[in-house]
Amino acid sequence: MSQADQRADHDRHGFTTEQVHGGAATDADFGARVSPIHLSAGFVFDDFAQARDRFAGDDPGYVYTRSGNPTTAAVERRLALLEHGTDALLVGTGQAAITVALLALLEAGDHLVSASSIYEGTRGIFVDNFARLGIEVSFVDEAGDPEAWRRLIRPETKLLYGEPIPNPKNDLLDVAAIAGVAHEAGLPIVVDNTLASPYLWRPLDDGADVVLHSASKFLAGHGTALGGVVVTGEAFDWTVVDASGTPRFPHLVEPRRALAGASYAERFGGRAALAYAREVVAARIGPAPSPFNAFLVQQGVETLSLRVERHSANALAVAVWLEQQPEVESVDYAGLASSPHHALAERYLPRGAGSVFSFTLRGGIEAAELFVDAVELFSRMTHLGDVRSLILHPGTTTHALRTPDEQLAAGIWPGLLRLSVGIEDVDDLLRDLGRGLAAVRSAGASRLPGAVPVADAAPPRLRPTAEEDAA
Repeated sequence: MSQADQRADHDRHGFTTEQVHGGAATDADFGARVSPIHLSAGFVFDDFAQARDRFAGDDPGYVYTRSGNPTTAAVERRLALLEHGTDALLVGTGQAAITVALLALLEAGDHLVSASSIYEGTRGIFVDNFARLGIEVSFVDEAGDPEAWRRLIRPETKLLYGEPIPNPKNDLLDVAAIAGVAHEAGLPIVVDNTLASPYLWRPLDDGADVVLHSASKFLAGHGTALGGVVVTGEAFDWTVVDASGTPRFPHLVEPRRALAGASYAERFGGRAALAYAREVVAARIGPAPSPFNAFLVQQGVETLSLRVERHSANALAVAVWLEQQPEVESVDYAGLASSPHHALAERYLPRGAGSVFSFTLRGGIEAAELFVDAVELFSRMTHLGDVRSLILHPGTTTHALRTPDEQLAAGIWPGLLRLSVGIEDVDDLLRDLGRGLAAVRSAGASRLPGAVPVADAAPPRLRPTAEEDAA
């Protein structure tokens, strides 16, 4: 099936059907229904001419797993379909996806504008690694204000960057509004959609130009495999020029010897940036995923909608319950009516607001330590999107390299804890969180009256899921 035919399936199939069947190809040799694991470093050429043609790009076959593999390609086709994209690139980790995607667009002397509420690993790439390459970044603290983004754009700015659902504060990004700012300036917007997954949010439909994922999280779901993915559409014109008439992305419009004198924009059109990321950045730097990990990601994707629906329902129940507890100062979850981001959640996330969010205990870091050490069902680990529920104290782990003032400015309070709510029975999750609150109360870390008993806090049901659409 051609890529165009696969995209046409959007008009016929719902999301869950696509996540099972989209982009799949039956094994040609033995008829295996599930794409097999091609654990091979390289691929045999039939003859001299085939080797020549594959290196010239005139034969679509495979050469070396570092630059492409049938197992990996099957996952790429499926993820492109699920995100309503036209092409996807699977790499070894989510960090690799961020690095490969941005190095395909940025060079020394360039500048990017990013929301400040982004994953700390991404922040480290921007302020440390990219700085050493001569690439500058400016952070937007008021990411919900389009004017705040517009003020930071310079002549050398090449892209805007953000996360639809940021970690850990759940302060949603108005993707359509910020995409409008980017496109007005002739810039692409790149977003990391890890915490939403394409089941909850498809940012390409709202104006994003490049979508990233840590496939290790919700896409895989089982916590056993690392992976990252870059997905693009065809809407952005990579031949765009700045006010002086200079191409913003000269490496995409200049003739390339490897393309017989054509440019990436001429050869690939709207897919130019992804093609460059695949052939020049990823193939040379080498963050190729193991075909076995690609296979594990594919297995996870087949149950994505079922898991994420349960994740979101459980998270809403947990957030509502936590909001009732006197030991809890605040709950940062856009699915709550009390959240300042609830209107955006209703607009962008009708199927649920995801399952990664934070809450803050009144007793500060002492209460946080008591709470974390008391829970039994929540795993204490730095991971997200697992079917198992996870808990972490960002102030002493993921955000530990920030100064106390920087942590406070980012809303990372001493008593703040991050949850990644899994798919367990919600009553068991509430009972476990109750253990944490009981430990806080018994140690006197919070002198407030007793909390609402778990048994008295009936978990709410998530609003009915909208009909599976193919739009």
